[in-house]
Amino acid sequence: MVYKIRIILDTKDDIFRDVEIKENQNLWNLHLGIKSAFSLMGEDLSLFNILDEDGVIVKTVPLEDMSDDGDGEIMSDVYIKEAFEKVGDKIHFQYGFMDLWEFFCELVEIIDEKPAVNYPITVFRFGNMPLKAPTKSGGAKSAKNAAIPLMEDDFGTFDEEFNSDGFEDEDDETFDEEEDFVDDNFEDDLDEE
Repeated sequence: MVYKIRIILDTKDDIFRDVEIKENQNLWNLHLGIKSAFSLMGEDLSLFNILDEDGVIVKTVPLEDMSDDGDGEIMSDVYIKEAFEKVGDKIHFQYGFMDLWEFFCELVEIIDEKPAVNYPITVFRFGNMPLKAPTKSGGAKSAKNAAIPLMEDDFGTFDEEFNSDGFEDEDDETFDEEEDFVDDNFEDDLDEE
């Protein structure tokens, strides 16, 4: 059987691709299919988060084993039919590190395999891919949107209301370190020695 999976880019614009993949292929093959469908360049790390019906992460499957003992499950260990048990099942895909691309994948249909087709294959494209990974707010990352410049007028009332004379009384107070400050933790450390 062939699984038709709709892959939606996490952005405010509607950008998605439909990819068909055989049920006995694995998440590594789907990873390659997503990279091809969205023209993602490079060999960045990626991972799939397998979700339950409520959208809670059940299992995280990385591209490469990051566990301390080297026995962690990776994409090539999980078959498509294990990740998507029924139509409507969803998984989350992340690609990249500095520029993080996030996608939501949903099984939309299970169909018969067509002869002489090299799966995975992109069968439908909608929307244009942005040049940079979208931010969590939905827009593409941009230097001009990174910070709002402050204008000189924004501080006009600050200079008028503030004067340094207001702190003169506080400077006259003295602080006797030995009388006013007690460090109980330090004393405990001395008692233990």
